[in-house]
Amino acid sequence: MLNMDDLSFVSFFYMSDILSSMENVDTMEERKKIAAATAAVLNYIVTEEEAICIQSMAPPGVKPAPAPSAAAPVRLWGVSGRQAQMQMRNLMQMRTFK
Repeated sequence: MLNMDDLSFVSFFYMSDILSSMENVDTMEERKKIAAATAAVLNYIVTEEEAICIQSMAPPGVKPAPAPSAAAPVRLWGVSGRQAQMQMRNLMQMRTFK
């Protein structure tokens, strides 16, 4: 559960803005959805702030963990050629060609 002490000024500002806009919402179900989304966003913000604090307290000799590298790009020509070979084999197995 989030405490007011855990929130930064910006988080508190956004939360107060969202809560003031909830006055126009009619149904309780919509209020619950907005409250859940707000709690999730604020939890994310607090987690990011904690991560930044932990990184800033690390000794200067420690390097941050490397970001995960992107997956290898898809080679469209290679995929297309392989697909054509499989299609030709399938046609031969169905005895389309004689």
